[in-house]
Amino acid sequence: MKISITDVLVVGGGLAGLRTAIGAKRRGLETLILSLVPAKRSHSVAAQGGMQASLANGVKGEGDNEDVHFEDTVRGSDWGCDQRVARMFAHMAPKAVRELAAWGVAWNRVQRGEREVVINGQRVTLTEKAAAHGLITARDFGGTRKWRTCHTSDGTGHAMLYTVSDQAIAEAIPVRERIEALALIHDGERCHGVVTRDLISGELSACLARATVLATGGYGRIWGISTNALINEGMGAALALETGVARLGNMEAVQFHPTAIVPAGILVTEGCRGDGGLLLDRDGHRFMPDYEPEKKELASRDVVSRRMAEHMRAGKGVQSAYGEHLWLDITNLGAAHIDRNLREVKDICRYFLGIDPAKDPIPVRPTQHYSMGGVRTDHRGESPWLSGLFSCGEAACWDMHGFNRLGGNSVAETVVAGMLVGEYVADYCQSRVGQADLSQALARQFVERERAALAAIVAHPGGENPIALRADMERVMTDKVGLFRNGPDLQSAVAELSELLARSRRVGIRGKHLDANPELVLAYRLPRMLKVALTVALGALNRVESRGAHFREDFPARNDRDWLNRTLACWREGDELPTLDYEALDVMHMELPPGFRGYGVKNIIEHPHSALRQAEVDEFRAGHLDRYKLQLALMSFKQLLPVRYRGRNARLDETLP
Repeated sequence: MKISITDVLVVGGGLAGLRTAIGAKRRGLETLILSLVPAKRSHSVAAQGGMQASLANGVKGEGDNEDVHFEDTVRGSDWGCDQRVARMFAHMAPKAVRELAAWGVAWNRVQRGEREVVINGQRVTLTEKAAAHGLITARDFGGTRKWRTCHTSDGTGHAMLYTVSDQAIAEAIPVRERIEALALIHDGERCHGVVTRDLISGELSACLARATVLATGGYGRIWGISTNALINEGMGAALALETGVARLGNMEAVQFHPTAIVPAGILVTEGCRGDGGLLLDRDGHRFMPDYEPEKKELASRDVVSRRMAEHMRAGKGVQSAYGEHLWLDITNLGAAHIDRNLREVKDICRYFLGIDPAKDPIPVRPTQHYSMGGVRTDHRGESPWLSGLFSCGEAACWDMHGFNRLGGNSVAETVVAGMLVGEYVADYCQSRVGQADLSQALARQFVERERAALAAIVAHPGGENPIALRADMERVMTDKVGLFRNGPDLQSAVAELSELLARSRRVGIRGKHLDANPELVLAYRLPRMLKVALTVALGALNRVESRGAHFREDFPARNDRDWLNRTLACWREGDELPTLDYEALDVMHMELPPGFRGYGVKNIIEHPHSALRQAEVDEFRAGHLDRYKLQLALMSFKQLLPVRYRGRNARLDETLP
């Protein structure tokens, strides 16, 4: 049995994993990346619209800064996020986008003078300042007060991933491709590394590390239709869950994107609406102003998705052979704009729908898109329950998104979290002496456990079909744990998923070989996917309120009095359901106390401390401090950052001291 040893082991080769590895390697640590696919095929490559950073270069970004970005993020989260982490993120985002520019990402740039844009369905002429010429520009995105989404047309993820991957190559960081992590090696207190399986040869081995980072992406593929890549099955969350020690956070917080094409479920970017596209119903009526007269198509994603579903429920959807949908119309943007700024959207429409979006509306409907939940970590990206286990990106509940993320914040989070967690991981490793405390005996024990589990699957004569069981799981999640939720459906979902979990332990497979065997892979991943699905369904059942993307039709109010908390889930050995606990959010230490998001009708059960904290905040604001001193007085966060990243961000309208 092979046992390899390294300082830092990163599981996942997307943007978050690569940037974490680069940070650790630059601190002098031996670093290794494991990836299911070649790194440049990771799901990060699919991000289209852009990453948010408050650069304030363009005329529609004037006045933007970390304060505005922070407040947009907190409101977008429906007050479910960790406000210190949201502050760290808003502070770091401009540094991240500028670092990427220095590395070679070809961001779209400001061009001086007049240009035509579409705002609220109307053509408007903007005049860009000569002083901003050549600086990074930004487009509009939902839920923001300023245009701050930096982009490379609509291929932002592609440009970012290839650039960051090339930096990892330049740092000589090895990436072991087509390698899967089967289990975390741990002693109940500390993570020692992972058991790995070569997806081609089937060989099992162990990789021991002083720090292990899960950067495996989300868990969208437990639903029947998702914008996620096929590899996004939630295995990182499952690995943490199966330790029985580490916790997952806010697993019921799942975002549905408004504009996935029908029937394939492939995403077309929010940049379509940010650039001026409109949502239309079967009659060609633009319906979003009827529901959200202020933000219209650029309300927060959870809001737009629900409004679309409500409109279809009202009988205004377009009937098709593939189900009901609505139209996304970007014909008003013109062919030249689409060819320049929405090229991937044009290709998707051409190859998957056979239409030209410059001439034809695009059939869309809300589809599962993003996981706000994940491996619960502290602000440093480390599990508070299992030392040496870190997580970042969509795999983590860090928690800057709370119960709904803003478009563009997740792509920014990958590199921001990678920058920070890379430093924190290095601090952790350099504070420990050597590698002598990594247990090879423990590694052998875990490898043999996994080897026996695989042999048992191959030898089992049971008649359960893993393909059929997975299809049932996807159906349950789609039908009963979707955009709208209610008690009876969720109770039924928990019961059905529990039964499927029991049945998944009796699967029989036809191919009995242990090397490249997709049937075997499904058989051992399926119980883990079902455990992840159960944490989502049970968390949603127990959370009897509506917050962000979690919407209970039977409990439509946001209940800050009883539910201003974070769900924690662990799965102890022998249990048939996860154990849920809750982590309260402290209102009296919030910089932005809970308030009204500004969508629909105000429906909030107030927290008893919200008014008290708001009075304190108002008193501080009346003191006429400059924004930096005011922020420090309200909620200090810079001491949490690595020293190298504490400096202020430069802008055209701000002079640095």
